[in-house]
Amino acid sequence: METSRLEKLLEFIKNEPNDEFLKYALATEYLRLNDAGKALQYYEDLVTNHPQYSGTYYHLGKLYEALSRKDDAIKTYEKGMEITKAKRDNHAFNELQGVYRELIGWDDDDDY
Repeated sequence: METSRLEKLLEFIKNEPNDEFLKYALATEYLRLNDAGKALQYYEDLVTNHPQYSGTYYHLGKLYEALSRKDDAIKTYEKGMEITKAKRDNHAFNELQGVYRELIGWDDDDDY
């Protein structure tokens, strides 16, 4: 019997429980398996315990949107923009800014 990707990741995280990449991979895998609850746990753990892991903010915000938690999505995008701007991660900042503006109904004539 072949070991699933999820089983492999869970085995890895036992040995490296604070590894941010493994937490991110688990969140993404749970999301792929349509387990939003478990994905949310890992993404929220990442923003709490590894706030500099900037890739989390986009995906957590999108998950909040899918769960009809618009206010949480907005806050997540704002925090992510703050962090990516400070890190000078322009690509991630621009992605977050794009989804943020779309969510709040930003118009090109508005300022942020």
